[in-house]
Amino acid sequence: MRIGISFQNVLTLFKKKLNNLRVKSKILIIAGSDSSGGAGIQADIKTATCLGSYSMTALTAVTIQNTWGVKSVVSIPANEIYNQIIHTTKDIKPDAIKIGMLHSTQVINKVYESLNKIKIKKIILDPVMIAKGGSKLITDHAVETIKKKLLNKVSLITPNLPEAEVLTGAKIKNKDDMIFAANKLIELGASNVLIKGGHLKSNKLYDIFVNKKEIKIFSNKRLNTRNTHGTGCTLSTAITSFFSCGKTLKKSCELGIKYVNLAILTNPKIGKGYGPINHLNSIDLKKIFK
Repeated sequence: MRIGISFQNVLTLFKKKLNNLRVKSKILIIAGSDSSGGAGIQADIKTATCLGSYSMTALTAVTIQNTWGVKSVVSIPANEIYNQIIHTTKDIKPDAIKIGMLHSTQVINKVYESLNKIKIKKIILDPVMIAKGGSKLITDHAVETIKKKLLNKVSLITPNLPEAEVLTGAKIKNKDDMIFAANKLIELGASNVLIKGGHLKSNKLYDIFVNKKEIKIFSNKRLNTRNTHGTGCTLSTAITSFFSCGKTLKKSCELGIKYVNLAILTNPKIGKGYGPINHLNSIDLKKIFK
């Protein structure tokens, strides 16, 4: 009898925990793969899952890499990327979409075509353009295609400083330059811009959210670590997850930045190079699961 009562109590508690862990939203992630798991679609899925979103994916490229760097990139044909998006969303309609690595004009055009067909309004674009070493990952023509077709299509664009420079042609050395570049992106068609300031050489980090009505500066202390691989992918997906659950874009940016900062602070020190961050930082494992 005691065993039965004890089991019933545990079962009731377990059901309550499961209710708290229910899926809050569905997001589609269009991005490249990172074989080391720290960035790309692997980081995206981890982030969305930890924040309560169900992830669907459309793979744009396969990268062979580790924490030391990228060895090679294998592109997925543009038509197959389109088919992934259309076929998946016919069955499961996402609440929001996150777009990451788009490596060619053909891919950008096919993604744009698919977005027109599936008609999802909440779209976050992380314009992956520059490798950590500083080399451009896409052609000038592809950059122009993004500016022409995607800027006015998405809800938010989240460039880092080198990417913002490529998109605007402006040099960025301080906060004022970041705001200038953000406003230039708005002139080019963007509705909302979050420029990430991690490349500025300062003790404080500034991420700046800008639209036609407001400017919001998020300020945080720089954390002294080399384990920051995948922060851009993680941030844009965190924002997408919060945005898909009904939060405003500005609040989604604020919460996404907090999530990434804690993930950096608690990084697991994996790998011998530039290691990943801790996507599990939002999960609290209760005693029932231990």
